[in-house]
Formats: sequence, structure tokens, C-alpha cells
Amino acid sequence: MTDSIVYAAGDSLATIAQTSQELTPSFFVTLMKNFSTWAIPALIFLALILGWYKKVKVYEAFIDGAKEGFTVAIKIIPYLVAILVAIGMFRASGAMDGFVALLSPLTNLIGMPAETLPVALMRPLSGSGALGLVTELMKIHGPDSFIGRVSSTMWGSTETTFYVIAVYFGAVGVRRVRHSIAAGLVGDAVGLIAAVLICRIVFG
Repeated sequence: MTDSIVYAAGDSLATIAQTSQELTPSFFVTLMKNFSTWAIPALIFLALILGWYKKVKVYEAFIDGAKEGFTVAIKIIPYLVAILVAIGMFRASGAMDGFVALLSPLTNLIGMPAETLPVALMRPLSGSGALGLVTELMKIHGPDSFIGRVSSTMWGSTETTFYVIAVYFGAVGVRRVRHSIAAGLVGDAVGLIAAVLICRIVFG
């Protein structure tokens, strides 16, 4: 009985070791490319299937949602202008550069490239501003570089916390945000750290 358990454990360890050797960075790259190719069509198909199953008129529901989205877009214009002006002043004043210099020792501990730090700081404030920084990094270093991959992963795995608080909360009249800012920033920090670590594991 003991021998069979030992042999079974040995076989399991051998299988795990063989599997870990097969999980190379190229394997993850191929896997993500295939996943990204089919993700959006699969979601659309799933939405149609669920609508048919629940007997929901998908097209009519889509039109109603588009109408509501247009109404919300009109309401958030004042808040949108305010937050964009505040972000522009923040960048033009040099405060962004000061934060980058201040936080560089901490980011070095987790292996975050210094070039991606402005993206990490801009993302909670503005999605379009962070996207502009990511685009600039890709033009300089290339989209397949480690910096390009880390910055794009950061952009996709975090949220515009202050933008949401200022624009959407303001549009619907929420005055007491309570723990929303703290929870959002914690989520952003976890997303940023995970983006760096996962990119190091996958892309080396």
C-alpha cells in the first residue's frame, strides 16, 4: 500500500514537472492570441443565446440601452470637463514627474519599469490620458517590448477610479462615496502589481 502511494506521488510529480517545462512563454503568448481572437465573438454569441433562452428581445433591449447611454453622456459632460481640466493642470504643473521620482524606489522592488510609472499614476485619473501614455511608450519601445506589454496590461487591468467618482457618481447625485475611493485604489494597486508580475512570468 505504501509503495503504491509512493509510486503514485512520484508519477504525479513527474507529470507536474513535465507540464511546467511545457508552459514556456511562447505557450502563453500563443494561448493569449487564440483567446483574444475568439473572446469577443464568443461573448456576442453567448449574449444572443442567453437572450433567446430567456426570451428577451435582444435588438430592442440594445436600442433601449443605447438611448439610456446617450442620456447619461449628456448628463456627465460638465463633470467630464471638470476632471479633464484638473488632469491637465496636474500634468502641466509637474506634479506627475514629482510622483514618478518619489515612487521609483518602490516600483523597482517589484521590477516595474520606470517608464511605465506615469501610466500607473494616470490610469486612476483618466483612461484616455493613460492610453495616450501607453501609445507613446509603444511608439518609442515597440508594442512587443516588455515595457509595451507591461503598460498595456496595466491599462487593461485597472480602472479610472477618480474619474468614476467624479463623473458617474456626480451624474447620479451620489455625495457620500464612503469606501469607494479606498476600495477602488486598492483594486488598482493589486491590478498594477499583478500586471508586472504576470508579464514577467509570461514574457520573461
